Amino acid sequence: MQDPRQRLIVALDVSSAAAAQKIVAAVGDSALTYKIGMQLFTAVGPQVVRDLVASGRRVFLDLKYHDIPNTVASAVREAADLGVTMLTVHASGGAKMLRAATEAAARVNPVPTVLAVTVLTSMDDNDLSNLGVRGRVVDQVLRLSVLAISNGCKGVVASALEASALRTELGNELVIVTPGVRPSGTDHGDQARVVTPAEAIAAGATHIVVGRPITAAADPAAEARAILGQMSF
Repeated sequence: MQDPRQRLIVALDVSSAAAAQKIVAAVGDSALTYKIGMQLFTAVGPQVVRDLVASGRRVFLDLKYHDIPNTVASAVREAADLGVTMLTVHASGGAKMLRAATEAAARVNPVPTVLAVTVLTSMDDNDLSNLGVRGRVVDQVLRLSVLAISNGCKGVVASALEASALRTELGNELVIVTPGVRPSGTDHGDQARVVTPAEAIAAGATHIVVGRPITAAADPAAEARAILGQMSF
């Protein structure tokens, strides 16, 4: 990943295909991969994925599948058939669900990377305690990551605050996608565990997800290039 563009994922958290296309055009060649999450997918459906893939962009489909194994496997097959590069499932769905998801993905060529969502970056230790989960966020992230990798996932979604511990526990081959990334001096929004692009990469993240700092910028391409510069060290 010498080219920092391989590491940057721009989040298309908008409500129309036109808004998404405007962002992609504005960012231009400063990014290669775009995240389509629940908001955009619910608003316009899978065609936006097909259009991005057809244009040569990569798609990180972040729908966080979490259901019984058969249902998740069926959804993963449909997502893989759309040509997505990466997709997400919730690690807390358990071993059977994770295995069903990765086995379904493996039947499609090319095989998408199945990422297990560990603990949302909007949550902290108190939030976990309110759910009845004992221990710190990092402990839960490690538990869920070990479960996910042992059941076929190639990577996880986790804050960069846990990335170093993940590297120590699971090695250098693990894909770590880090949301909650904000350039220094920008608003944290609804994120609780936030790092800068440089901090995320230094901690061991392989990819960072950046939304509003790029998509709401007056010049999205310039902001994306600035973030790429922070990632190159």
